[in-house]
Amino acid sequence: MSEIPPPSGASGPRERKRFETRRRIAEVGLRLFLAHGYDGTTLDAIAAEAGIARRSFFSYFKSKDEILLFYQDASAADVFAELLKTSPDIRPLDAVRDVMIKHVARYTVDEMTTIDNLMRSSPSLMAGKQAKYLEQEQALFNVLCQVWRQPERRLALRMVAVMAIGALRFAIQAWYEQPGRKKPAARFLREAFDSLQSEL
Repeated sequence: MSEIPPPSGASGPRERKRFETRRRIAEVGLRLFLAHGYDGTTLDAIAAEAGIARRSFFSYFKSKDEILLFYQDASAADVFAELLKTSPDIRPLDAVRDVMIKHVARYTVDEMTTIDNLMRSSPSLMAGKQAKYLEQEQALFNVLCQVWRQPERRLALRMVAVMAIGALRFAIQAWYEQPGRKKPAARFLREAFDSLQSEL
């Protein structure tokens, strides 16, 4: 399983230390979820494995659900950090497409399947996942505005953010619904962006 990258904003020592603790708890939690199932993993087991007191768990996460949502946030933060390095000479939609596909391609089919199954194992997790997409849409727009700074491009950048997150959502759903042996999710994401480009 890929290591969770630190967010670009975690620059201070205190923020960095807190993030490192959250990352350790999240990585332990996910490992236990994979080994014992979501329902079969207790907070006591996560805390013990992570080397913290059970009551300390709630200083970092409100519930087990938040561990998986933390992965979704961390993955998005990795995409945004890479986008911030993009040249403003590149078309925004092309830049977003390339970074997203590159990021999704890092995950093996087995990793994607396992994480997706965990997310679908709980109605509250699925609801949280959908809510995160909306948050990521706004966050992506904010990042795009930092790279392409012209005020007159704001409306177009908002549409790019909506379309890109929409392409991601539909690609993951199509990947989940594919029959037989699963193909890499990155292929579905590339096809989603290709379809979008052809219609535009």
